[in-house]
Amino acid sequence: MQDEFPELALIGVVVDASPGHSPRGVRQRLKGLSDRFRGSHAVTMRQAPIPWAYRVFYRHVGLDPDADRTPGEAAAVRRLLHGAFRSENVVDDALLIALVETGVPIWALDAERVSGELGVRVADPGEPLGRDPAAPALPGGRLVIADERSALAVLFGDVAPGHGVTRDTRRMALLTVQVAGVPSIHVEEALHTCVDVLRSG
Repeated sequence: MQDEFPELALIGVVVDASPGHSPRGVRQRLKGLSDRFRGSHAVTMRQAPIPWAYRVFYRHVGLDPDADRTPGEAAAVRRLLHGAFRSENVVDDALLIALVETGVPIWALDAERVSGELGVRVADPGEPLGRDPAAPALPGGRLVIADERSALAVLFGDVAPGHGVTRDTRRMALLTVQVAGVPSIHVEEALHTCVDVLRSG
């Protein structure tokens, strides 16, 4: 992976935090983002440097960003369809706020379900996504985020069953993928924003 995509980096941080309802301040922050995010913004956002960098990376790994939307564009479409960024819970709200404010997507895993170091690799044909007995099989060649035992998430896709954040989670592993064209300062800001929102809950 490093030879083919030398600027690809998986960056993460572990934070002590529990899921739950978003406090009033977080809901107000989402409302403020909704008020500033208009239709014209959604139309032009893909030309901005960071969203464009993720679109380019999608094409490099065989994904069509016009069919499988990048996380930022998917959030923009939901905002237009629903009329606002809807508050779900403090974890999903933290991930959404970080994404909308920085353009950098973040995923959350239950840190207690991670074994060893995390990295990005190519899935073997038919290997399970996660260690749950009902884990779905992965198509060969798909990029995944994996620990030392198994794949834990499809890159820019679903988190493995049993490895995401639940109501029993007390430590979260927050992960993001830096690609060519995305400055490190934006990655750091996204993670900092996410941690800040989680701790406000």
